[in-house]
Amino acid sequence: MPYFYYYWDPTYLLVVIGAVLSLIASWKVKHTFNKFSRVPSARGLTAERVAAIILHQAGITDVRIEHVKGHLSDHYDPKNKVLRLSDSVYGQISVAALGVAAHECGHAIQHHTAYAPLKLRSMSVPLANIGSALSWPLLIFGIILEISGLALAGVFLFSFVVLFQLITLPVEFNASNRAMAILKDTGTLQGNELAGARKVLSAAAMTYVAAVASSILQLIRLLLLSRRSDD
Repeated sequence: MPYFYYYWDPTYLLVVIGAVLSLIASWKVKHTFNKFSRVPSARGLTAERVAAIILHQAGITDVRIEHVKGHLSDHYDPKNKVLRLSDSVYGQISVAALGVAAHECGHAIQHHTAYAPLKLRSMSVPLANIGSALSWPLLIFGIILEISGLALAGVFLFSFVVLFQLITLPVEFNASNRAMAILKDTGTLQGNELAGARKVLSAAAMTYVAAVASSILQLIRLLLLSRRSDD
């Protein structure tokens, strides 16, 4: 039997499905963010100001807030204790911007309180990187050399990538839940504003769900391909 299918490989369908799910999720979060970025909050507080208030109320005094270039490139850097807000969030007073800023503060609070899933995700990063880098080379060599054990080792290593994606889900959902609770309790957003922020964060969460689904489909594909070394 040939080592590879030179024309149509049925397992490509799994890749296509994963890509479609990711594209839909990406479009949804951009569409939702753009919609609510045109809705100003009644209090008129900027996203970085809201972030500073949230961090202060959480007793966090060692985290800097910085402006970073890009669109929705917002993130919390636990190593350097920096909360970075993108062009579309920093200096903005929209419902969408405040929701994103509060979400990133949620990650800072997770770090501050030693939230277990966040610590577990940090610990799994090296394994995920190894799995991402070595899974395909091992699989390919396993198929070419017809060594099933080598191919299965590639599948096993890629499972670390899937595990990392799965661990990421509760971390992201928890950060969003913290954000919504804070925005409500502090009165930063109210009524329809809260509903809008929730829609933005829910759409963002779906990108992580799509990433998990895509990774699982890729894992299934690798497993199917690994079986070729036995044929």
